[in-house]
Amino acid sequence: MQLRYTFRIEPGPGQRIALGRAFGCARVVYNDALRAREDARRDGLPFPKVGDLSRLLITDAKRTPERAWLGEVSAVVLQQSLRDLDAAYRNFFDGLKGKRARMGAPRFKSKRDNRQAVRFTANARWSITSGGQLRLPKIGDIKVRWSRSLPSTPSSVTVVKDAAGRYFASFVVQADASEVLPETAGEVGIDLGLTHFAVLSDGRKISAPKFFRRAEKKLRKGQQNLARKTKGSSNRRKAVVKVARAHARVADARKDFHHKLSTMLIRENQAVYVEDLAVKGLARTRLAKSVHDAGWSAFVAMLEYKAARNRRSFTRVDRFFPPSQLCSACGVKDGPKPVAVREWTCSRCGSVHDRDVNAARNIRAQGSKVAAGQAETQNARGAQVRPVLVPAQRATRASARKKQEPTRSCRPTGCVQAGIPGH
Repeated sequence: MQLRYTFRIEPGPGQRIALGRAFGCARVVYNDALRAREDARRDGLPFPKVGDLSRLLITDAKRTPERAWLGEVSAVVLQQSLRDLDAAYRNFFDGLKGKRARMGAPRFKSKRDNRQAVRFTANARWSITSGGQLRLPKIGDIKVRWSRSLPSTPSSVTVVKDAAGRYFASFVVQADASEVLPETAGEVGIDLGLTHFAVLSDGRKISAPKFFRRAEKKLRKGQQNLARKTKGSSNRRKAVVKVARAHARVADARKDFHHKLSTMLIRENQAVYVEDLAVKGLARTRLAKSVHDAGWSAFVAMLEYKAARNRRSFTRVDRFFPPSQLCSACGVKDGPKPVAVREWTCSRCGSVHDRDVNAARNIRAQGSKVAAGQAETQNARGAQVRPVLVPAQRATRASARKKQEPTRSCRPTGCVQAGIPGH
């Protein structure tokens, strides 16, 4: 497994100018290649290959007066820019074919984008000096704030400048097998929410920090101050950076909370079960600001990759599974309940349940069943066996359609988008 280690770097004034030049050259090559491919698509011609674009937009362009300044940066940076465009097109077409989630077509980059980045691979001859500095070609030795040591020799480094004007070095390394956590017997189901960020099946409740809500007043003042500045003025540029730094502090605090909580859960449990929430649907409701502030998707993604790295079991429970309607003691389905009902008594066995703890326990039980079913569908060699989809007979389709017409579901569009079961 490949991991990415990111550290803050502190380039000097001259190195900032050199990095800005590298960002600009990579952006120009990327836009030239995108324009060449769009022209080929418009004319009905096949897309030019990366090799042809490299010769035309880098090698030949350096010999022209208009693009002679491309020779002031490392050629590897320009080559990687072309590869990034090729990967963007590949992901776009894979999304159209259904091989991955859909994403937009590649767009032209701007020098005003919030994020600027260049990548150096091994053939760029970059290195880490004996003094712990990052040596980049045609840029120099840059001071790095090392917070931990790298587990292995990195294969590439990406230098990133964010909207707040901070610089980072992101190293890609191969995961060390010796860092895998020892096995444990614990299992946990996680019910994500807004009042409590996470409720665990063992009864623990993790309060929601609400980082954005706490900083909202300060962010509002910064945005108001920015709105009063004259466009194009030096004071406006300073105000933009000030607002970006305020947002970066909120994002960094949220990410730190996610990392610490996900690491704790992976350390304590061998199997982790999470409900597959429809975050995009919930983000269209009146709770949108709170949903974005919670950052459920980023947290679940951290749980997933940390589980894979440490050989833990990670399972998503189907979003249409009703964990709040089932009794975790006897399994009876007691029906939907308003959100205001935080505690209820089972009509069959009389068990008194905390709504969120009961949901987390049901998620753990359902997740263990899903994980067991996935294990059974593997063949002797360990390859995943996917069930074959068999089309229904024409008569079966017609009869099913007739049966469904009188009992059409009354679920509104908002419920479908948010993953709320029918009522």
